[in-house]
Amino acid sequence: MRSNVLVKTLVSVTTAVGIAAGGLATAGTASAAPAPAEKAAVSAQSVAPLAVVNLGLSTAQAKKVQRWLKTYYGYNGAIDGHLGTDSWKAQQRFLRYYDYNGAIDGVVGSGTIQALQRLLRSGYGYNGAIDGIAGSGTQAAFKRFADSR
Repeated sequence: MRSNVLVKTLVSVTTAVGIAAGGLATAGTASAAPAPAEKAAVSAQSVAPLAVVNLGLSTAQAKKVQRWLKTYYGYNGAIDGHLGTDSWKAQQRFLRYYDYNGAIDGVVGSGTIQALQRLLRSGYGYNGAIDGIAGSGTQAAFKRFADSR
């Protein structure tokens, strides 16, 4: 009977020490002051402009596309090789010629990809399905498109 009490006591003490050690290990993050409420919430719209979707293009290839979009389709952002929201808005304006009828919002969704696939099928070697999925065939043809700029 006495050994059971001793075992229970040891287990309880070991558990308490473990909890205390764990509390000390995370005290730096656990006791950090919370962010002010007005700065904690971030809307999806404020994050969207930071999205970059190069679809397999290198920075140099993306810069070629951006220069072309600047010349012909109203792109006014930096020529930085990162196809972000503004690059895709200009691309969507161009893709109107390839039956893109979605919003000019810079979001690279399935409608944007389908229109891109129609463009790539017209002269850049894409022969896959018009399925709105930017797979390896779409990306390879998009690279040919970029290199032709």
